[in-house]
Amino acid sequence: MILEIVKYGHPALRQKGAKIESITSEIKKLIANMFETMEQNHGVGLAAQQVGVAKQLTVIDVRAVAADRPSTLELDGQPADVASIMPLVLINPVVTPVGAPATGGEGCLSFPEIFAEIARPETVDVRALDAQGKTISFRCGGLLARAVQHETDHLNGILFIDRMDKKTKAELQPELDELQAVTKATLPKK
Repeated sequence: MILEIVKYGHPALRQKGAKIESITSEIKKLIANMFETMEQNHGVGLAAQQVGVAKQLTVIDVRAVAADRPSTLELDGQPADVASIMPLVLINPVVTPVGAPATGGEGCLSFPEIFAEIARPETVDVRALDAQGKTISFRCGGLLARAVQHETDHLNGILFIDRMDKKTKAELQPELDELQAVTKATLPKK
């Protein structure tokens, strides 16, 4: 089922996600719906907050843009094919930066048509649970590392605009203000 992606200005985007204690049928359904929603919207990642659910859950699939935006992956210290772990489900992820910062382009399904260069560590170590509740750990770089960090930020109520340099954010402020106003106008009145 395609879920509604909430846009900037929706309070769910600023909520820190609750840890997922067990993989219930409800969580499995949410994962399936999030993948379907992400694919429908041509995204490479989607966090639960972006569909209005404050949980520590994100889905990622970088295969569609692998030729344009390469990624690296190490499993057990050995190079591995990124496609071997796609599509990727990360539950309760812990991300540890291990590389120097690199600047790269980012967009976000919650910020349609807004893109910016964002500095993030080039390489990260990731530890999380997968869709079956099994622990997974890997080191990644390139687009996969960027996507993991972007989505993990969402799980903690942090948005990519919070990572923009001041000049870029100032340049985008009129678009951000308009998006936020449109979103808030559609929210139910309290």
